[in-house]
Amino acid sequence: MKIHILSVGENIYSTQRLVDEAENRGHHVRVINHTKCSVKLGKGRPQIIFEGRNIINDPDVIIPRIGASVSRHGAAIVKEFEMNGVFSTARSLGILRAQNKVRTLQIMNRKNIPIPQTVFSINPRNIDEQIELLGGPPVIIKLQEGTQGLGVILAESKKSAKSIMDTFYNMNTSIMLQEFVEESNGEDIRAIVVGRKVVAAMKRKGEKGEFRSNIHRGGTGESVQLSEKEKKIALRATQYLSLPVAGVDMIRSQRGPLLIEVNASPGFQGIEAFTKVNVAAHVIKLLETNVRQKFQKRTRRNSRK
Repeated sequence: MKIHILSVGENIYSTQRLVDEAENRGHHVRVINHTKCSVKLGKGRPQIIFEGRNIINDPDVIIPRIGASVSRHGAAIVKEFEMNGVFSTARSLGILRAQNKVRTLQIMNRKNIPIPQTVFSINPRNIDEQIELLGGPPVIIKLQEGTQGLGVILAESKKSAKSIMDTFYNMNTSIMLQEFVEESNGEDIRAIVVGRKVVAAMKRKGEKGEFRSNIHRGGTGESVQLSEKEKKIALRATQYLSLPVAGVDMIRSQRGPLLIEVNASPGFQGIEAFTKVNVAAHVIKLLETNVRQKFQKRTRRNSRK
């Protein structure tokens, strides 16, 4: 099987883990820096040009590892592979949906998946109203396209919330407000979905005095058993976003689990370390299953001719 991993660097932990597991299972794997790919459209078949040659027909499958800063270009590259019949562990539409937190929550809310109370607006003149819609402070202010805990701020008073929001609005930055779920106690849950199964889950807790639980922000983690409701939320969320592989973040509240975010390119380092689950191997096995099923379907079609 020929696998292309779309990643900006071979030395990134998650990328290297995928390379190692693919090679250990006898596959040919290549890391493609999607930021250095060009797409040619027009006369003739579409092309994806990388290092001077067309690679659109090279892989059997691709694994997008698309960062937030280049999500639109990365999704466009994924889309060209998709339209050429290549299986992807993250659909182009899913990458774009997951990158925008508001769009993700709109879809989840429409599908009756529980989420925190959320408000988004671009009107700087009704900041008081926005805060009151959540029952007043404290509130969490988030950048709509932040990542790894960046752009997530806890405003403990109306005065501080108004000051922060006013600053963001003057910078023409898209934000949203969410209720502060005090009982979550600075903890959240990251579940990794591969195919139609939750393969690993960990509880993350922020440093003392830090309400953000991201490992990149100095948080710690431990393996955790999910409830059936939490598993169902994780699986439904990835299904609705067209993400065969994804990280789903949830918090536990007095009214049950609440989905807060879906990550189309979840990191493996923290969750593999804390759960001892070989997440990268699960991803490669998913690719093997897909290619095997695709080959079997093609064989059956040819036998009927």
